[in-house]
Amino acid sequence: MTLDQDACYAIISARDSRYDGRFFTAVKTTGIYCRPICPARLPKRENVFFYPSAAVAQDEGFRPCLRCRPETAPDTPAWRGTSSSVGRALRLIEEGALDSGSVDQMAARLGLGERQVRRLFLKHVGASPVSVALTRRLLLAKQLLHETDLSITQIAMASGFGSIRRFNESFHQVFKTAPSFLLREIGVAGPGIPAADIHLKLRYRPPYDWGAMAEFMRARLYPGVETFEAGIYRRSLCLDGQIGLVAAAQGKGDWLDVQVRLQDLTLLPKVIARFREAFDLAADPDVIGAHLGQDLALQALVLRRPGLRVPGAFDPFEIGVRAILGQQITVSAAIKLGASLVSQLGAALPNEWAQGSGVSRLFPSAESILASSLDFLGMPQARVCCLKAYCEAYLAEEDFFGGDTPVVVARLLGVKGIGPWTASYIALRALRDPDAFPAEDVALARGLVQPGGERPTRDALEQRSQAWRPWRAYAAQHIWTELASG
Repeated sequence: MTLDQDACYAIISARDSRYDGRFFTAVKTTGIYCRPICPARLPKRENVFFYPSAAVAQDEGFRPCLRCRPETAPDTPAWRGTSSSVGRALRLIEEGALDSGSVDQMAARLGLGERQVRRLFLKHVGASPVSVALTRRLLLAKQLLHETDLSITQIAMASGFGSIRRFNESFHQVFKTAPSFLLREIGVAGPGIPAADIHLKLRYRPPYDWGAMAEFMRARLYPGVETFEAGIYRRSLCLDGQIGLVAAAQGKGDWLDVQVRLQDLTLLPKVIARFREAFDLAADPDVIGAHLGQDLALQALVLRRPGLRVPGAFDPFEIGVRAILGQQITVSAAIKLGASLVSQLGAALPNEWAQGSGVSRLFPSAESILASSLDFLGMPQARVCCLKAYCEAYLAEEDFFGGDTPVVVARLLGVKGIGPWTASYIALRALRDPDAFPAEDVALARGLVQPGGERPTRDALEQRSQAWRPWRAYAAQHIWTELASG
């Protein structure tokens, strides 16, 4: 990615918050890199370079600023405008794929060679996969130092380092000081948290339509697995066989207040990545709104909800189950089916985890669904067979949701009973594909009917949506939200 260096200098001169997180300023006289909004004195033009990501700046030998805290900058989808393979790789790194695995193993999940992955990263990101992963670990560690009461050992584990020695060495190499010194400077040094209850702020680029996100969540709650009370969304999770409880609420600034309780601290990067996906925290509403607003039919919707996000998924498998249960019935009817599924097949949480949270069960596993007759659901047999076939396919494929969107959609369409609408909807929410678009959706066609006009056909809707690329998922969400509010 090439940056206009003079334009970037004008932006940092104005400390324009709209560009926070879109690039980083490296000052060669201090060896530090900063956010565009850093309150420090403006450096001279000849003393600065600008980089598209923290990983590139760090790869060039610069260390993070302690004043503006680059780890707190809102996410920018670094894969925007790059190959889909790089986007998928960055998501895997965000979930900790290189914390315990190798670049070669990650490349195999992508269906690519290791050398090809490295070339793609250097071309599109400007840094190697290992550098990106190390930067992610160190910035997460720095955020945990500032915002939690975790001990140094817990922070090392939670940020993805395999050992406290490796953590200390890497931290000192980048920050030129020990993490314990920074902890004392912040003034939060303590014995750690035995129960691993972690409170964090996850930033986003404003505006953010929390009201629309909250309404979407409330309308689709599966009792037992999730709750939404007093403005706080809570749910249970099961990752790599370990349980967790998570909660999110609107923060007092441009962030979500997040609480995480885990059996295994090493899963924190994956949980944070799932949070970002579920609440669409990496979206750039200015870019998306400017593009969709060129269509007169969407212009008013975008102006009405400039911060609308596309709800994602904490668990892709769960989204598939929800989509199948919701085939050809209303949302409320689908929720009743989901509630029955959870109450009958969802594993109960231990009492010490369930107490006081309102969350008492895990979402049913594919194995538990397959082992049941599902008679208690009272669904048509064809849909029961579809649900079981989906579970079988999911268990048979080691990385069922791995691959480009067309590959996963083809995999879904290979399941008897899953049609184009279901596959596209799953791609929209579970794969986080911003261009996924269920052209077969009747509601979308209804939402685009002009007064006195006819409802567009599937092909007409598909053709119309081409102008919305690469943000068709957001166009669909705008139309659905408008229909729901009417």
